[in-house]
Amino acid sequence: MSQAIAPDQAAVLADPDERRGGTGTLRFVLKKIAEALASVFLVIVLGFFLFRLLPGDPVAFMARERPTDPGQIAELRERLGIDKPILAQFGNYFAGLFQGDFGESYIERRPVLDMIGERLWPTVLLVGSATVLAVALGLWLGIRAAWKRDSFFDRAQTGIALTFWSVPQFWLGLLLLVATNGLFPSRGMHSPDAGPGFFAQSLDVLHHLILPCLTLLVVFYAQYMLVMRSSLLGEMNADYLTTARAKGLRDDLVRRRHAVPNALLPTVTLVFMQFGTVVAGAVTVEAVFSWPGLGQLTYDALHGPDLPVLQGVFIVLASAVVLMNLFAELLYRVLDPRVRTA
Repeated sequence: MSQAIAPDQAAVLADPDERRGGTGTLRFVLKKIAEALASVFLVIVLGFFLFRLLPGDPVAFMARERPTDPGQIAELRERLGIDKPILAQFGNYFAGLFQGDFGESYIERRPVLDMIGERLWPTVLLVGSATVLAVALGLWLGIRAAWKRDSFFDRAQTGIALTFWSVPQFWLGLLLLVATNGLFPSRGMHSPDAGPGFFAQSLDVLHHLILPCLTLLVVFYAQYMLVMRSSLLGEMNADYLTTARAKGLRDDLVRRRHAVPNALLPTVTLVFMQFGTVVAGAVTVEAVFSWPGLGQLTYDALHGPDLPVLQGVFIVLASAVVLMNLFAELLYRVLDPRVRTA
């Protein structure tokens, strides 16, 4: 059976990059990588100078509980390197980053990179679990709601999602703690009386994970549901769907094979960008449940202030956003031929 060439397919055939043997794609990739590196450099600069504006003297904080004479304070400033001009401090810090040296914590007196490495896994477990579940639930509900536009299901799901999206995460976490009334652990990642062995330890971590993961899931899924619904509604009246129906395809096949794949593109971009931003967004949830991740590390470091830790976490989180944004742009170009012709 002959098949008419859709506008998207025509765009592929007219893609100048294809005719140039991919040199345009290589140039696009290199340009995006260069932009990402420039963004990371700006993040480093902002991260260094903005945290210098925080109130509080770290040396005074470190010496607050013991008698210290001016000579010892001057020696401590010299050892931490904060007695030098601000530009000299930035030069030393920037040079150290190239050697994997994020500095030393003012409070714990340990390398910042080691502290971030220890806290990274709990955050990835929490945010990763919530994001995967939220993407699956949000896309499924968004597709169903859009396909049953203006039905009771659509109106109910949209209202629920809008409500959850506007709820502060820390408030929702506290509400879940009260509602479950001790059914799940309220703090930490491990119980001191957990049994030995991998299986027992895994069940214990899962038990602690349920409430913070549910808190993030409720907020995250709402975003994916609303974006998916909006994107699919934009495709509902497209000509290619009318053509597919005119060919006699069943309604569910029209949805799965034609409408949903095209409507997924904005959601894919959102998912990648969310992977970078949700780590930072989990700070309040980790603080509520004392989850030992990067959010809790940031919360503790703010009390110092522990500038090297704050700078290190800021650079890691901001770089994750830049990296995920880069992946989203490259993937979008692969998935949507119209981007290559833009």
